[in-house]
Order: sequence, then structure tokens, then C-alpha cells
Amino acid sequence: MSHAIPPLRPGHGLQLLQGSGELFPALAQAIDGALREVRLETYIFDFTGSGADVAYALERAARRGVSVQVVVDGYGTEALPPAWAERFAQTGVQWAVYSPLGWLGLLWPGSWRRLHRKLCVVDAQVAFCGGINILDDYHDPSHGALEFPRFDFAVRVTGPLVAAVHDSMERQWLRMQAMRSLRQARLGGVLDSLRATATPRLAPAAPEPRGPRSRAALVLRDNLRNRTRIERAYRRAIARARSEIIIANAYFVPGRKMRRALLSAAARGVRVQLLLQGRYEYFMQYYAARPVYGALLAAGVEIYEYSPSFLHAKVAVVDGTWATVGSSNLDPLSLLLAREANVVAQDAVFAAGLRARLVGAMQHEGRRMDAAQYEHRPHGQRAREWIALGLMRFALMVQGKKYL
Repeated sequence: MSHAIPPLRPGHGLQLLQGSGELFPALAQAIDGALREVRLETYIFDFTGSGADVAYALERAARRGVSVQVVVDGYGTEALPPAWAERFAQTGVQWAVYSPLGWLGLLWPGSWRRLHRKLCVVDAQVAFCGGINILDDYHDPSHGALEFPRFDFAVRVTGPLVAAVHDSMERQWLRMQAMRSLRQARLGGVLDSLRATATPRLAPAAPEPRGPRSRAALVLRDNLRNRTRIERAYRRAIARARSEIIIANAYFVPGRKMRRALLSAAARGVRVQLLLQGRYEYFMQYYAARPVYGALLAAGVEIYEYSPSFLHAKVAVVDGTWATVGSSNLDPLSLLLAREANVVAQDAVFAAGLRARLVGAMQHEGRRMDAAQYEHRPHGQRAREWIALGLMRFALMVQGKKYL
């Protein structure tokens, strides 16, 4: 198992994208310009509204003869609609499902390890990474139409780390194809299957000759070699903070080490601001977060709850220069079980753009939590919180994990 955080390498161009309204047009533009290959991974692929715009772009690329490979999570994404299954089959879009649920569904603990990454790479020259699913900002599969857009971010990247994105996605695709062949008992055909589905290795992306030269790295989390990298990247940045930490996170249930890092930062005079989910979405994630608020509030940490719509961001800015945008929540489901991907960057211009959007959301769309009101919250709410936290601890115990 590797604990080392990848070094930040120079030579990157970064573009911050907020919500599907900014990401999907950028994705479609990149895909429409593809000459050889498009790879896309997402937890949710929903064809409602603007989500279909990405599907149409994938279809157009495949019609031109571009190799198009899509990987979706077997829990997050519903069955491919028949009409789209036919369109993709006719055009050659390759659609693969990561860890399809068996007849026991989530009752089988082995099914809790999900693919939560949101990645796309085009011609090994440009990559996208973030927290945004292929899901229209104004639509939620569980809650229907949304009055205000989901709050989330992604980043468009050029430069050396694109090769790391491409390599990770290629290995994931080949691993899935091998497992599929094994499950279908075609043991003798595994290598032939891999050769048939693999695409020619493309040249690594070179830095663009113009634009900002950011130092950046791709930080992955999986259950093999990269089990703790994302959390360690966060903790290292927090430990080095001197003036300000801003974290926006959808499902915030930090473990002891992360809590100690935040409390230590606040104790040495760093201003710590958290923008967290204020709108009920899922019972366990919503209520399990709240028992940890007390110690943070007592230490002077500012907590803002975002409630106009669902907060889905997984981003942070430290001291106005370090920033991360990715798919990983700061909760045990992301940090201990799921495959995740974050881009970490050291760039004052990029960090300032992200910081401005987070500060604006806290000032205009967030409600600051009052420590006294928190301490006097109703007993019924406290009971739900401890039930949710107990369920989360039980789930971790079943997995043999220690976190909270």
C-alpha cells in the first residue's frame, strides 16, 4: 500500500467549472473535437435534461470512428434506457457497469465499495475531474425537479497530470473487462478480450504553450495502493495552513485525525470555514455529520449550511493558494470504501477563483450555525443523529474499518 502523495508538477492549465451548466458544454466541446479516444467515468449517468447533451456528444464521437468508453457505477446509475442502449450499440459507444448489484443488493457488504470518480479524458490531451455527475443540475433522481441548481464543481486540466488520468482510466477499463471475462467463465479468452477492448496507447499530454502554469497532481483513492492519499493530502494542507481554510463538502463526517487537524488549525489562529449540506438528502449522511459539529463550533470553526439546493461540492482552498477539486467527500464512505479522484493544485489565480465562489455562497446562500442554538437543538434531532452515527459505525465495523 502506498501512502505517498503525488508531487505537484508544474506545467498545467486549469479551468474551474461550476455545475453542469459550465461542465457539460465544456465536455461536449472537448468530445466533439476528439480524434481518437474518449474515456468517461461517472457515478451517475442520467439522461434527463442536459445529461442527454453529453450522451449525444459521445454518440457523435463514436459515429466519427472515435473509440468511446463509458464506465458507470452499478448502484449510482440505473439500467441504460433501451433507446440509448440501441443508439450506443449502433454507433459503437462501449458502456460498462462497475460492480453491478447482485440479488442481495446493498445487503451484501462487498457491494458497498463503489466507483465514485467523475473523470473524463479526451485524446490523452485534456482531462476533467470533479464532483459533478452526468446529471442535470435542476433534476434529482430521488427528489425530482429542483428550483435552484445543485452546487458543485469540476476542473478542466491540460498538462502532465492528464497522462495520469488516462493511465488510471485505462487500467480500470482493462481490469473490468478481465473480471467480466472471468465471471463469464471464458478463462481462455481473457487476454484476447483485453486486446480487443484496449485502445492504442496515446502520447502523453504536453503542457499548453500559453495560459497559467499551475503546479498540480491527480490524487486517487482506491482499496489497493492508494487507500489514504486523499485524506492525507487534506491533512497536510490543513497542517500547513497559516491564515485560512475553506472547505465545502457534501457529506462531512471527518474521522479523528481530520477533526484533530481542523481543531489544531483553529487553535493556532487559522480561520476555518466549512460550507456543508443544509438540505436533507440522505438520512445517514445528513444526521451522522451533526454530532461532530459541537467540538468544531466550540473551537471557533465557522460552519455554514447551504440549503437553496443540494450542496454536492467536494472542494477546498487553503491560504488562498492551495486548492483541491474532486469527487471525495470527507466521510468514511468516500475515504474508506469508494474509488475517488481529486485534483490538487498550488496556484493563486485558480484558488482565488474557487475561493470567491465559496465565499459568495457562504455570504449569500449559507446560514451560519450558532453554537448556542446547536447545543439546544431538540432531543428528537439528537436521537436521529446518534442513530445515524450508530448505523455508520456499524457499517464500518462490518467492513472491518476504524474511522470515527
